[in-house]
Amino acid sequence: MQTLKKSDFYYELPDELIAQTPVEPRNSSRLMHINKADGSITHNRFYNLCNILKKGDLLVMNDSRVIPARLYGEKLDNQTFIEFLLLEQKGDKIWEIICRPGKKAKVGTKFSFGNGRLIAEVIEVKDDGNRIVKFECDGNFFTALEDVGQMPLPPYITEKLEDKERYQTVYSKELGSSAAPTAGLHFTEEMLAQLKEIGVNIAFVTLHVGLGTFRPVKEDNVLDHKMHSEHYYLPKETADLINETKKNGGRVISVGTTTCRTLESVATFYNEIAEHEGYTDIFIYPSYQFKVIDGLITNFHLPESTLIMLVSAFLGYDNTMNAYKTAVEEKYRFFSFGDSMCIL
Repeated sequence: MQTLKKSDFYYELPDELIAQTPVEPRNSSRLMHINKADGSITHNRFYNLCNILKKGDLLVMNDSRVIPARLYGEKLDNQTFIEFLLLEQKGDKIWEIICRPGKKAKVGTKFSFGNGRLIAEVIEVKDDGNRIVKFECDGNFFTALEDVGQMPLPPYITEKLEDKERYQTVYSKELGSSAAPTAGLHFTEEMLAQLKEIGVNIAFVTLHVGLGTFRPVKEDNVLDHKMHSEHYYLPKETADLINETKKNGGRVISVGTTTCRTLESVATFYNEIAEHEGYTDIFIYPSYQFKVIDGLITNFHLPESTLIMLVSAFLGYDNTMNAYKTAVEEKYRFFSFGDSMCIL
């Protein structure tokens, strides 16, 4: 591929294949196992992942936890409706947000959520239209947010989520994401224990997923696309495990594109795998040379998205587009609550 065009990553997807609700149990989703070397495909179930992995492998997972970042409330003085979407914490009870209708949210305006459980004041309007707001509440802010907020499900999911925890991984811990690292939604506690029993090691990074993960690529030339920036942390114990795994000839397998972006960012920025924290806007597309991961577990992504481009960089363009064509033909379930693929 000479010039990367957005349209190169388009595929036809019938609406009925977009998963609206999660399957039960979590690990009963389908699993497309793709041989990275030749692109050959085997159809399986996620609970059989233990038969694909082996002793000495290392699974690296993103332990970020989704906050109920969507708030519905009203303007304090005249009860005009307002919707907030929390993007990133900037300080103590200070957040960058998207709001609508934006014209109601001028500097100094106050809003109430949950009958006053949370009060917010706009303290800055940014050039891109986002707002910086300061919240007031009795007690812990995140406790109030749990009481008042709703899960910020992606726009392609229209069904109501009955159980908030189904949009969280079972190992989620660090509050801060506006969207779930969905590749990990398939794991159960029992599966994690089973993997450890067969000698598969498990380690964690934190990357707080921003709503930019759903931002469409608008430029026809892929290289003109500007990636969103997200905060990450790679702990020392994870870095040590990765280096030890590599030294022993084991495979480092990334659970999700967010984990992949964290690991590859650190290796790219610092030429090493060691403890690091910062922001990344790394854009991985075909021609990228991977420095850390040997395998990738991921869901099926939107046409023309940066995520399908990342998968194409890892698996190869032709193999990726063939895998997606096969997934449509075999009626796999797509996107956040959909089925999984393991490239190894």
